[in-house]
Amino acid sequence: MEVHMRKATLLAGLIAGFSTLALNAAQAVEIEYWQYVFETRVKAMDELIANFEKANPDITVKHTTFPYADYQTRVIAAKMGGQGPDVMQFFYGWLDKFAAGEILQPLPKDAFPNDKIESEFFPIVSAVKRGDDYYGLPTAVRSLALFYNKKLFTDAGLDPNNPPKTLDEYVAAAEKTVKRDNAGNMTVAGTTLDMGGQDHQWWREVLIRQNGGEPYRDNDRKVAYNSDAGKKALKFYTDLQLEKKVGQVGFMDEGQAAFRAGMAAMTIDGTFRLGAFKSIEGFEWGVTELPANAEGVRSNYASYFANGISAKTEGEKLEASKKFLAYISSPEAMDIWLKTVGELPARRSAALTEANLADPIYAPFLKGLEYAHTTLFVDEQAQRQNAIDMANRVLLEGQSVDDSIAQAAEAEQAIIDEAAQ
Repeated sequence: MEVHMRKATLLAGLIAGFSTLALNAAQAVEIEYWQYVFETRVKAMDELIANFEKANPDITVKHTTFPYADYQTRVIAAKMGGQGPDVMQFFYGWLDKFAAGEILQPLPKDAFPNDKIESEFFPIVSAVKRGDDYYGLPTAVRSLALFYNKKLFTDAGLDPNNPPKTLDEYVAAAEKTVKRDNAGNMTVAGTTLDMGGQDHQWWREVLIRQNGGEPYRDNDRKVAYNSDAGKKALKFYTDLQLEKKVGQVGFMDEGQAAFRAGMAAMTIDGTFRLGAFKSIEGFEWGVTELPANAEGVRSNYASYFANGISAKTEGEKLEASKKFLAYISSPEAMDIWLKTVGELPARRSAALTEANLADPIYAPFLKGLEYAHTTLFVDEQAQRQNAIDMANRVLLEGQSVDDSIAQAAEAEQAIIDEAAQ
Protein backbone atom coordinates (compact mmCIF):
# COMPACT_ATOMS: atom_id res chain seq x y z
CA MET A 1 0.00 0.00 0.00
CA GLU A 2 2.84 2.35 0.90
CA VAL A 3 4.54 1.58 -2.45
CA HIS A 4 1.37 2.48 -4.35
CA MET A 5 1.08 5.73 -2.38
CA ARG A 6 4.67 6.68 -3.22
CA LYS A 7 4.03 5.95 -6.91
CA ALA A 8 0.87 8.02 -6.86
CA THR A 9 2.68 10.89 -5.16
CA LEU A 10 5.55 10.72 -7.68
CA LEU A 11 3.12 10.62 -10.60
CA ALA A 12 1.21 13.60 -9.23
CA GLY A 13 4.49 15.49 -8.84
CA LEU A 14 5.51 14.75 -12.44
CA ILE A 15 2.11 15.84 -13.74
CA ALA A 16 2.35 19.06 -11.73
CA GLY A 17 5.86 19.64 -13.04
CA PHE A 18 4.81 19.14 -16.66
CA SER A 19 1.81 21.42 -16.08
CA THR A 20 4.12 24.17 -14.77
CA LEU A 21 6.44 23.76 -17.77
CA ALA A 22 3.47 23.88 -20.13
CA LEU A 23 2.17 27.03 -18.42
CA ASN A 24 5.58 28.72 -18.62
CA ALA A 25 5.90 27.72 -22.27
CA ALA A 26 2.47 29.17 -22.96
CA GLN A 27 3.40 32.42 -21.22
CA ALA A 28 6.78 32.76 -22.99
CA VAL A 29 6.88 35.18 -25.92
CA GLU A 30 9.37 34.91 -28.78
CA ILE A 31 10.23 37.94 -30.86
CA GLU A 32 12.59 38.11 -33.81
CA TYR A 33 15.32 40.70 -34.33
CA TRP A 34 16.97 41.36 -37.70
CA GLN A 35 20.19 43.15 -38.56
CA TYR A 36 22.82 42.93 -41.29
CA VAL A 37 26.02 40.92 -40.92
CA PHE A 38 28.95 42.88 -39.48
CA GLU A 39 31.04 40.75 -37.14
CA THR A 40 31.37 43.10 -34.17
CA ARG A 41 27.73 44.24 -34.42
CA VAL A 42 26.51 40.64 -34.37
CA LYS A 43 28.75 39.88 -31.39
CA ALA A 44 27.50 42.93 -29.49
CA MET A 45 23.85 42.12 -30.18
CA ASP A 46 24.31 38.51 -29.05
CA GLU A 47 25.58 39.85 -25.72
CA LEU A 48 22.69 42.30 -25.41
CA ILE A 49 20.15 39.58 -26.17
CA ALA A 50 21.69 37.30 -23.52
CA ASN A 51 21.49 40.10 -20.95
CA PHE A 52 17.90 40.92 -21.91
CA GLU A 53 16.71 37.31 -21.76
CA LYS A 54 18.30 36.87 -18.35
CA ALA A 55 16.41 39.89 -17.03
CA ASN A 56 13.22 38.91 -18.89
CA PRO A 57 12.93 35.10 -18.67
CA ASP A 58 9.46 35.21 -20.22
CA ILE A 59 10.82 36.64 -23.50
CA THR A 60 13.15 35.01 -26.00
CA VAL A 61 14.76 36.88 -28.89
CA LYS A 62 15.64 35.13 -32.14
CA HIS A 63 18.58 36.91 -33.78
CA THR A 64 18.58 36.75 -37.61
CA THR A 65 21.18 38.34 -39.87
CA PHE A 66 21.63 38.84 -43.61
CA PRO A 67 24.49 40.16 -45.77
CA TYR A 68 24.35 43.94 -46.06
CA ALA A 69 23.80 43.82 -49.84
CA ASP A 70 20.68 41.68 -49.37
CA TYR A 71 19.32 43.20 -46.19
CA GLN A 72 16.85 45.79 -47.52
CA THR A 73 15.56 43.34 -50.13
CA ARG A 74 14.99 40.67 -47.47
CA VAL A 75 13.10 43.09 -45.22
CA ILE A 76 10.86 44.29 -48.05
CA ALA A 77 10.23 40.74 -49.31
CA ALA A 78 9.37 39.55 -45.79
CA LYS A 79 6.84 42.36 -45.42
CA MET A 80 5.19 41.43 -48.71
CA GLY A 81 4.96 37.82 -47.53
CA GLY A 82 3.47 38.79 -44.18
CA GLN A 83 6.57 37.60 -42.36
CA GLY A 84 9.69 39.26 -41.02
CA PRO A 85 11.07 40.58 -37.74
CA ASP A 86 9.38 42.20 -34.79
CA VAL A 87 12.30 44.54 -34.15
CA MET A 88 14.69 45.48 -36.92
CA GLN A 89 17.77 47.53 -37.54
CA PHE A 90 17.55 50.12 -40.32
CA PHE A 91 19.77 52.89 -41.64
CA TYR A 92 18.20 56.29 -40.98
CA GLY A 93 18.42 57.00 -44.72
CA TRP A 94 16.03 54.12 -45.46
CA LEU A 95 13.20 55.49 -43.33
CA ASP A 96 11.09 57.05 -46.07
CA LYS A 97 11.16 53.82 -48.07
CA PHE A 98 10.37 51.69 -45.00
CA ALA A 99 7.63 54.00 -43.74
CA ALA A 100 6.00 54.30 -47.17
CA GLY A 101 6.08 50.51 -47.48
CA GLU A 102 4.42 50.18 -44.06
CA ILE A 103 7.37 48.14 -42.83
CA LEU A 104 7.75 50.15 -39.61
CA GLN A 105 5.24 51.48 -37.12
CA PRO A 106 5.69 54.75 -35.20
CA LEU A 107 7.23 54.17 -31.79
CA PRO A 108 4.51 53.85 -29.14
CA LYS A 109 4.58 57.09 -27.16
CA ASP A 110 3.66 55.38 -23.89
CA ALA A 111 7.08 53.71 -23.90
CA PHE A 112 9.03 56.28 -25.92
CA PRO A 113 7.71 59.82 -25.32
CA ASN A 114 9.06 62.47 -27.68
CA ASP A 115 10.26 64.85 -24.97
CA LYS A 116 12.36 62.11 -23.36
CA ILE A 117 13.92 61.13 -26.69
CA GLU A 118 14.75 64.74 -27.54
CA SER A 119 16.26 65.54 -24.15
CA GLU A 120 18.46 62.44 -23.92
CA PHE A 121 19.66 61.66 -27.45
CA PHE A 122 21.95 63.63 -29.76
CA PRO A 123 19.92 65.98 -32.02
CA ILE A 124 20.60 63.87 -35.12
CA VAL A 125 17.93 61.46 -33.80
CA SER A 126 15.49 63.82 -35.52
CA ALA A 127 16.43 62.17 -38.83
CA VAL A 128 14.08 59.29 -37.89
CA LYS A 129 11.18 61.58 -37.03
CA ARG A 130 8.37 62.23 -39.45
CA GLY A 131 5.67 64.64 -38.36
CA ASP A 132 5.11 63.99 -34.67
CA ASP A 133 6.31 60.39 -34.79
CA TYR A 134 9.67 58.75 -34.22
CA TYR A 135 10.16 55.47 -36.06
CA GLY A 136 13.28 54.22 -34.32
CA LEU A 137 16.01 54.82 -31.78
CA PRO A 138 19.75 54.40 -32.31
CA THR A 139 22.01 52.48 -29.97
CA ALA A 140 25.02 54.27 -31.40
CA VAL A 141 25.93 57.15 -33.68
CA ARG A 142 28.77 57.47 -36.12
CA SER A 143 30.97 60.23 -37.34
CA LEU A 144 34.00 60.21 -39.60
CA ALA A 145 37.70 60.66 -38.91
CA LEU A 146 41.03 60.21 -40.63
CA PHE A 147 42.71 56.89 -39.79
CA TYR A 148 46.46 56.71 -40.38
CA ASN A 149 49.07 53.95 -40.30
CA LYS A 150 51.79 54.91 -37.82
CA LYS A 151 54.39 52.51 -39.23
CA LEU A 152 53.99 53.82 -42.78
CA PHE A 153 54.22 57.37 -41.44
CA THR A 154 57.44 56.54 -39.60
CA ASP A 155 58.92 54.77 -42.63
CA ALA A 156 58.22 57.87 -44.73
CA GLY A 157 59.93 60.16 -42.20
CA LEU A 158 56.66 61.58 -40.86
CA ASP A 159 55.91 62.04 -37.17
CA PRO A 160 53.41 59.29 -36.22
CA ASN A 161 52.21 61.45 -33.32
CA ASN A 162 51.53 64.50 -35.49
CA PRO A 163 48.95 63.50 -38.13
CA PRO A 164 47.67 65.92 -40.81
CA LYS A 165 45.53 68.76 -39.52
CA THR A 166 44.73 70.43 -42.85
CA LEU A 167 43.91 69.26 -46.36
CA ASP A 168 47.30 70.50 -47.59
CA GLU A 169 49.06 68.46 -44.90
CA TYR A 170 46.89 65.47 -45.79
CA VAL A 171 47.93 65.64 -49.45
CA ALA A 172 51.59 66.12 -48.49
CA ALA A 173 51.49 63.07 -46.20
CA ALA A 174 49.86 61.00 -48.95
CA GLU A 175 52.59 62.03 -51.40
CA LYS A 176 55.30 60.94 -48.95
CA THR A 177 53.73 57.58 -48.09
CA VAL A 178 52.57 56.33 -51.52
CA LYS A 179 54.72 53.55 -52.99
CA ARG A 180 55.00 52.11 -56.51
CA ASP A 181 56.96 49.26 -58.03
CA ASN A 182 59.41 49.58 -60.95
CA ALA A 183 56.57 49.26 -63.43
CA GLY A 184 54.74 52.15 -61.81
CA ASN A 185 52.03 50.04 -60.20
CA MET A 186 50.81 51.24 -56.82
CA THR A 187 51.89 48.92 -54.00
CA VAL A 188 50.97 51.18 -51.06
CA ALA A 189 48.34 53.90 -51.37
CA GLY A 190 49.04 57.23 -49.73
CA THR A 191 45.30 57.42 -49.15
CA THR A 192 42.36 55.27 -50.09
CA LEU A 193 39.81 56.36 -52.71
CA ASP A 194 36.51 54.62 -52.10
CA MET A 195 33.30 56.45 -52.94
CA GLY A 196 31.40 53.28 -52.10
CA GLY A 197 32.77 53.48 -48.57
CA GLN A 198 32.62 56.81 -46.76
CA ASP A 199 34.18 59.08 -49.39
CA HIS A 200 30.81 60.05 -50.85
CA GLN A 201 29.91 61.44 -47.40
CA TRP A 202 33.27 63.23 -47.18
CA TRP A 203 32.74 64.85 -50.58
CA ARG A 204 29.07 65.71 -49.95
CA GLU A 205 29.01 67.01 -46.37
CA VAL A 206 32.63 68.04 -45.83
CA LEU A 207 34.58 69.03 -48.96
CA ILE A 208 31.68 70.94 -50.54
CA ARG A 209 31.12 72.92 -47.32
CA GLN A 210 34.86 73.57 -46.97
CA ASN A 211 34.73 75.13 -50.44
CA GLY A 212 31.95 77.49 -49.33
CA GLY A 213 28.96 75.60 -50.66
CA GLU A 214 26.21 73.30 -49.48
CA PRO A 215 25.16 69.95 -50.94
CA TYR A 216 21.39 70.52 -50.76
CA ARG A 217 18.75 73.11 -49.91
CA ASP A 218 15.11 72.91 -48.81
CA ASN A 219 15.55 70.26 -46.15
CA ASP A 220 17.83 68.23 -48.45
CA ARG A 221 15.16 68.01 -51.16
CA LYS A 222 16.86 70.33 -53.66
CA VAL A 223 20.29 69.40 -55.07
CA ALA A 224 22.67 72.35 -54.75
CA TYR A 225 26.10 70.89 -55.48
CA ASN A 226 26.21 71.72 -59.21
CA SER A 227 28.11 74.83 -58.16
CA ASP A 228 31.66 76.15 -58.03
CA ALA A 229 32.00 74.67 -54.53
CA GLY A 230 30.79 71.25 -55.66
CA LYS A 231 33.10 71.27 -58.68
CA LYS A 232 36.12 72.32 -56.59
CA ALA A 233 35.34 69.57 -54.08
CA LEU A 234 35.07 66.90 -56.79
CA LYS A 235 38.23 68.15 -58.50
CA PHE A 236 40.15 67.97 -55.23
CA TYR A 237 38.94 64.41 -54.73
CA THR A 238 39.60 63.12 -58.26
CA ASP A 239 42.96 64.93 -58.43
CA LEU A 240 44.18 62.65 -55.64
CA GLN A 241 44.35 59.97 -58.33
CA LEU A 242 44.66 61.87 -61.59
CA GLU A 243 47.13 64.60 -60.60
CA LYS A 244 48.70 63.78 -57.23
CA LYS A 245 48.65 60.01 -57.94
CA VAL A 246 48.42 59.15 -54.23
CA GLY A 247 45.38 56.90 -54.41
CA GLN A 248 43.57 54.71 -56.87
CA VAL A 249 39.93 53.74 -57.12
CA GLY A 250 39.55 49.96 -56.83
CA PHE A 251 42.93 49.45 -55.15
CA MET A 252 42.49 46.20 -53.18
CA ASP A 253 38.74 46.50 -53.92
CA GLU A 254 37.81 48.34 -50.71
CA GLY A 255 39.54 51.20 -48.91
CA GLN A 256 39.11 49.63 -45.47
CA ALA A 257 40.61 46.35 -46.76
CA ALA A 258 43.70 48.16 -48.06
CA PHE A 259 44.12 50.03 -44.78
CA ARG A 260 43.70 47.02 -42.51
CA ALA A 261 46.18 45.07 -44.66
CA GLY A 262 48.80 47.79 -44.11
CA MET A 263 48.68 48.75 -47.80
CA ALA A 264 47.31 52.27 -47.35
CA ALA A 265 48.73 55.04 -45.19
CA MET A 266 45.41 56.85 -44.65
CA THR A 267 41.71 56.24 -45.00
CA ILE A 268 38.58 58.18 -44.10
CA ASP A 269 36.14 55.96 -42.28
CA GLY A 270 33.67 55.76 -39.43
CA THR A 271 33.59 54.70 -35.82
CA PHE A 272 32.22 51.29 -36.83
CA ARG A 273 35.71 50.27 -38.03
CA LEU A 274 37.26 50.64 -34.58
CA GLY A 275 36.33 47.16 -33.35
CA ALA A 276 37.71 45.49 -36.47
CA PHE A 277 40.95 47.49 -36.56
CA LYS A 278 41.59 46.97 -32.85
CA SER A 279 41.43 43.20 -33.30
CA ILE A 280 44.43 43.13 -35.66
CA GLU A 281 47.52 42.14 -33.68
CA GLY A 282 50.56 44.38 -34.13
CA PHE A 283 48.67 46.95 -36.22
CA GLU A 284 49.72 50.45 -35.15
CA TRP A 285 47.26 53.10 -36.24
CA GLY A 286 45.90 56.38 -35.02
CA VAL A 287 42.84 58.56 -35.53
CA THR A 288 42.54 62.30 -35.99
CA GLU A 289 39.79 64.73 -36.91
CA LEU A 290 38.99 65.15 -40.60
CA PRO A 291 41.43 67.70 -42.04
CA ALA A 292 40.36 71.34 -41.95
CA ASN A 293 40.72 73.59 -44.99
CA ALA A 294 43.30 76.38 -45.16
CA GLU A 295 40.97 78.72 -43.26
CA GLY A 296 40.42 76.19 -40.48
CA VAL A 297 36.87 75.28 -41.53
CA ARG A 298 35.87 71.79 -40.43
CA SER A 299 32.84 69.69 -41.18
CA ASN A 300 31.79 66.08 -40.67
CA TYR A 301 29.04 63.61 -41.44
CA ALA A 302 27.10 61.88 -38.68
CA SER A 303 24.88 58.88 -39.21
CA TYR A 304 23.40 55.91 -37.46
CA PHE A 305 21.46 52.70 -37.70
CA ALA A 306 18.29 52.80 -35.67
CA ASN A 307 16.16 49.99 -34.30
CA GLY A 308 12.45 50.10 -34.96
CA ILE A 309 9.34 47.97 -34.47
CA SER A 310 7.69 46.21 -37.39
CA ALA A 311 4.27 47.42 -38.50
CA LYS A 312 2.96 43.85 -38.16
CA THR A 313 3.92 43.49 -34.50
CA GLU A 314 1.03 43.66 -32.06
CA GLY A 315 -0.33 42.25 -28.82
CA GLU A 316 2.08 40.49 -26.49
CA LYS A 317 4.81 40.57 -29.13
CA LEU A 318 4.50 44.36 -29.28
CA GLU A 319 4.83 44.62 -25.49
CA ALA A 320 7.91 42.37 -25.59
CA SER A 321 9.35 44.37 -28.50
CA LYS A 322 8.92 47.64 -26.61
CA LYS A 323 10.87 46.18 -23.68
CA PHE A 324 13.62 44.90 -25.99
CA LEU A 325 13.93 48.20 -27.87
CA ALA A 326 14.10 50.08 -24.57
CA TYR A 327 16.97 47.87 -23.44
CA ILE A 328 19.05 47.96 -26.64
CA SER A 329 18.83 51.77 -26.60
CA SER A 330 19.72 52.05 -22.90
CA PRO A 331 22.99 53.48 -21.51
CA GLU A 332 24.10 49.96 -20.50
CA ALA A 333 23.61 48.68 -24.06
CA MET A 334 25.43 51.71 -25.48
CA ASP A 335 28.44 51.05 -23.29
CA ILE A 336 28.61 47.43 -24.47
CA TRP A 337 28.23 48.58 -28.09
CA LEU A 338 31.04 51.12 -27.69
CA LYS A 339 33.44 48.53 -26.27
CA THR A 340 32.59 45.86 -28.85
CA VAL A 341 31.86 47.79 -32.05
CA GLY A 342 33.48 51.15 -31.38
CA GLU A 343 30.44 53.24 -32.31
CA LEU A 344 29.63 56.17 -30.04
CA PRO A 345 26.67 56.11 -27.64
CA ALA A 346 23.58 57.84 -29.04
CA ARG A 347 22.70 59.33 -25.64
CA ARG A 348 24.66 62.47 -24.81
CA SER A 349 25.24 61.48 -21.17
CA ALA A 350 26.65 58.08 -22.16
CA ALA A 351 28.88 59.53 -24.90
CA LEU A 352 30.25 62.73 -23.40
CA THR A 353 32.02 61.22 -20.40
CA GLU A 354 35.41 62.45 -19.22
CA ALA A 355 36.98 59.11 -20.14
CA ASN A 356 35.62 59.19 -23.70
CA LEU A 357 36.56 62.83 -24.27
CA ALA A 358 40.12 62.08 -23.11
CA ASP A 359 40.44 58.92 -25.19
CA PRO A 360 42.81 59.38 -28.19
CA ILE A 361 40.60 57.17 -30.36
CA TYR A 362 37.09 58.25 -29.34
CA ALA A 363 37.79 61.97 -28.90
CA PRO A 364 38.25 62.84 -32.62
CA PHE A 365 34.91 61.25 -33.45
CA LEU A 366 33.16 62.98 -30.55
CA LYS A 367 34.60 66.33 -31.64
CA GLY A 368 33.33 65.59 -35.13
CA LEU A 369 29.78 65.21 -33.82
CA GLU A 370 29.86 68.83 -32.68
CA TYR A 371 30.01 70.15 -36.26
CA ALA A 372 28.56 67.21 -38.21
CA HIS A 373 25.73 67.21 -40.72
CA THR A 374 23.30 64.37 -41.34
CA THR A 375 22.09 64.03 -44.92
CA LEU A 376 18.35 63.38 -45.09
CA PHE A 377 18.45 60.75 -47.81
CA VAL A 378 15.25 59.66 -49.54
CA ASP A 379 16.99 56.59 -51.01
CA GLU A 380 20.45 56.24 -49.50
CA GLN A 381 21.49 53.36 -51.77
CA ALA A 382 20.52 55.13 -54.99
CA GLN A 383 22.01 58.45 -53.88
CA ARG A 384 25.26 56.76 -52.87
CA GLN A 385 25.46 54.93 -56.22
CA ASN A 386 24.93 58.23 -57.99
CA ALA A 387 28.00 59.67 -56.24
CA ILE A 388 30.03 56.56 -57.10
CA ASP A 389 29.05 56.89 -60.76
CA MET A 390 29.89 60.60 -60.72
CA ALA A 391 33.45 59.99 -59.51
CA ASN A 392 33.98 56.97 -61.77
CA ARG A 393 33.03 58.94 -64.88
CA VAL A 394 35.91 61.31 -64.10
CA LEU A 395 38.41 58.74 -62.80
CA LEU A 396 37.77 55.88 -65.21
CA GLU A 397 36.05 57.36 -68.27
CA GLY A 398 37.81 60.71 -68.59
CA GLN A 399 34.66 62.82 -68.32
CA SER A 400 35.19 66.40 -67.17
CA VAL A 401 34.39 67.35 -63.60
CA ASP A 402 31.86 69.96 -64.79
CA ASP A 403 29.96 67.53 -67.02
CA SER A 404 29.97 64.69 -64.52
CA ILE A 405 28.72 66.80 -61.64
CA ALA A 406 25.96 68.29 -63.80
CA GLN A 407 24.87 64.78 -64.79
CA ALA A 408 24.98 63.64 -61.15
CA ALA A 409 22.93 66.61 -59.93
CA GLU A 410 20.22 66.01 -62.53
CA ALA A 411 20.09 62.28 -61.75
CA GLU A 412 19.94 62.79 -57.99
CA GLN A 413 17.23 65.42 -58.26
CA ALA A 414 15.18 62.88 -60.23
CA ILE A 415 15.67 60.33 -57.43
CA ILE A 416 14.49 62.85 -54.83
CA ASP A 417 11.53 64.02 -56.91
CA GLU A 418 10.40 60.48 -57.62
CA ALA A 419 10.44 59.63 -53.93
CA ALA A 420 8.24 62.64 -53.19
CA GLN A 421 5.48 61.49 -55.57
